Amino acid sequence: MDMTDARWRTATRSSNNGGDCVEVADNLPGRVLVRDSKDRDGGTLTFAPTVWASFVGAVRRAAH
Repeated sequence: MDMTDARWRTATRSSNNGGDCVEVADNLPGRVLVRDSKDRDGGTLTFAPTVWASFVGAVRRAAH
């Protein structure tokens, strides 16, 4: 999978001290990529945008 154009961003709830973080790239057509910020070469999960949106929505609802 070509990820050269992926624009990675760190989760908004991550701290700046290098803690447990994930990075998300949602700028690629038809897929959302997720990886561990501490192990960027350790593997990447790929989700359909609709599946990712459902996941994020469920997490937000559970947090409130």
